[in-house]
Amino acid sequence: MQKIGGVKRRVFVCSLAAACLAVAASPAAADASSPQNIETVTVIGMSPLPGTGIDADKLPGNIETLTAGDLTREGSASVTSALNDQFGSVSINDDLDDPFQPDILFRGFEASPVLGTPEGLAVYQNGVRINEAFGDALNWDLFPDIAIDRVTVVSSNPVYGLNALGGAVIVGMKNGFTSEGGETELSGGSWGQRSVSAQYGGNSGPFGFYVAGRALEQDGWRQFSPDRVEQLYADASYREHGLTLDLSFTGADNKLSGESPTPVQELAINRALIFTSPQNNMNKLAFVTLNAGYAVSDDLSLQGNFYFRDYWQDVVNGNTTDYTACTVPQYAGDMCQSDGATPLVNSAGAFLPDISQGGKLYIGENDFETIHTTGVGGSLQATETAAIWGHQNALSAGASIDNDTTDFASSAELGTINAALAVSFSGLFVDTPENTPWTATPVDLGATNRYYGVYATDTFNVTRALAVTASGRYNVAEIDLSDRLGSALDGRNRYSRFNPALGATEKLSRSLTAYVGYSEGSRVPTPGEIECSNPAAPCLLPSSLSSDPPNLHQVVSHTWEAGLRGSFAAPAIGPGQFTWNASLFRTDVDDDIYGVATSLSAGYFQNIGGTRRQGAELGLHYTEDRWSAFVNYSYVAATFQSAFLLNSAQNSFADANGNIQVRPGDVLPGIPAHRIKAGADYRVTPSWFVGADFVYESGQYFRGDESNQMGQLPGFGTVNLHSRYELTDHVELFVNVLNLFNANYATFGVLGDPTGIGAPGIPPDAVTNGPGVNNRFESPAPPISAFGGVRVAF
Repeated sequence: MQKIGGVKRRVFVCSLAAACLAVAASPAAADASSPQNIETVTVIGMSPLPGTGIDADKLPGNIETLTAGDLTREGSASVTSALNDQFGSVSINDDLDDPFQPDILFRGFEASPVLGTPEGLAVYQNGVRINEAFGDALNWDLFPDIAIDRVTVVSSNPVYGLNALGGAVIVGMKNGFTSEGGETELSGGSWGQRSVSAQYGGNSGPFGFYVAGRALEQDGWRQFSPDRVEQLYADASYREHGLTLDLSFTGADNKLSGESPTPVQELAINRALIFTSPQNNMNKLAFVTLNAGYAVSDDLSLQGNFYFRDYWQDVVNGNTTDYTACTVPQYAGDMCQSDGATPLVNSAGAFLPDISQGGKLYIGENDFETIHTTGVGGSLQATETAAIWGHQNALSAGASIDNDTTDFASSAELGTINAALAVSFSGLFVDTPENTPWTATPVDLGATNRYYGVYATDTFNVTRALAVTASGRYNVAEIDLSDRLGSALDGRNRYSRFNPALGATEKLSRSLTAYVGYSEGSRVPTPGEIECSNPAAPCLLPSSLSSDPPNLHQVVSHTWEAGLRGSFAAPAIGPGQFTWNASLFRTDVDDDIYGVATSLSAGYFQNIGGTRRQGAELGLHYTEDRWSAFVNYSYVAATFQSAFLLNSAQNSFADANGNIQVRPGDVLPGIPAHRIKAGADYRVTPSWFVGADFVYESGQYFRGDESNQMGQLPGFGTVNLHSRYELTDHVELFVNVLNLFNANYATFGVLGDPTGIGAPGIPPDAVTNGPGVNNRFESPAPPISAFGGVRVAF
């Protein structure tokens, strides 16, 4: 094939980027070292699409990578556990208190499955951004961890598109060329957990295939908290004559029952107790991706992908309620709104009867929510690596388009609350129309999200040691909303922005590199935030919506980062190799969107001005033939930079109107300032490995205490042990002990009202903020537990 001239080729690359109406922003596969591996990080993806790479030492930011081996280091493969145990700036908030539904935080920015969480991380799987369209949420349960080849976390970079305020998580899956052979695993342990998983991959000539699946059930350590997980991943590959093709499928059918935070007065009696049930999430996924690459010449290549994604979520939440028995004689024997004088009706207009038996029974409600999203999209990109005037250069430019259609529905059903705090199913559904003083229910909404992006990134070697990287992305987001039960939710919203980045790396010696960089990122308001941004009409979060005022602006981040990374040998300590990193960062966020509560479950979203995350990261890793060890430390100071009034009626320092005053410098809730992660592995014999991990996190403020006037959720430290033994070349036993010293701690805290439903430990007839009442709710971490299994390779 005839080569394209250097200048014309660069014109071609840039022209292609501008002309593309192609598809999905996605992360690149990386070839980097794991936290406890001495293998040098050499190649990292330079853009969203897989198939490109650049020397990681030339990138002006912090980069951390986990390999498939790192995910199974402590037992069964788990990406969320590995991130939490091995990456310094990562922490977990168990808002839903389910092991498959954690909130992952990186530098204080979240990737969470909970609607209404301000999502500040972009997550990609095989080049496709998998933040869900309706709320940018991230469901960590939808892909089998066993099928993951590599996970890379990169700091803020506009090339990764929307939500990459704090950075991006890039998940690359296995295929028949990267994973040959088969493996079956049987495992189980505490809380009735039993699991089976299998994978097999291979190739013949240009063709390859890979398939993996997992089935897991567990009873859960808390009341009413069983999980069922069924996951499947398959990939068909082709590699020949410079052409690469990967057609992959991801499927899941999961039922998860995380029971969420519980009043501390209940937990003091029994840490397995819950506060209102059921709490069920049913997640289903069918996700098809086609990735392609073609080497036009030694210096020019093309990458592209196309995807189809079909996602279902059904949620049932048992909650407390403001509904009450009517107190006016006219409606005696009926249920009313919180005023006691406005009767509840069903869809036929009939009054709903008082099921409290004249106040003898506690009343709750079951909130139902259904999300069905169908998404199609893709990306097209060109990459050129030809030298310019004798200087190394790497340029990638591309464009993407994502189109998602969502059907969202919610409803509320009355129920009585029994002694176990479970809400009954009565069949009495509330119908409250729009444009009333009360939260509208049911809701039936159609949402269409169209995201367009054009991006480019170029790394130019000014000298052999100095490399400069310039990047930019122009995003356009169109969000159209259609109310199927009225008109209050109708709306058309359009956002656009160009986000730049500029940075440089200097190789001070063969084993020492310095870097500095600046980048901007953005996220647009989600449909759920837009439809719940009217202070005059708060929503029952996250299952109800109220109106579509044009109130919200997009969120913009500005990140500065500088650091050093290197390696050295210390024969006096050991024969192995040390690698280390040190970095400083600051991210200022303009027009941050925050959920302003008007009660425990109701509120609205608003732009609150500015927030800031700044801090430092330190890491030291050591590896030799028999030993490997690591220690990571991170400091994250996350603060509000603007003053605003926040309604938090459960805060004991709230004023007579239930408000607290947030001031610049107050700390954001849910983000611990200090984290220490340390671990070691030792080969006792050629067949026997043992290891341990230590995780420490400092305290954090409760959500609802944004003014920092109440005490913090205490910090904690835990120790985990793991071991594996190779019976033969093909059979391996493993065991994992978590929370070895049985520490009682919690990973998340929120303020709420524990009164009015007979919760254990709460005085009868108590009122919120009254005598003997503690409004703190916590998500308790599991006590000591053990899991083990056997792997058979073939």
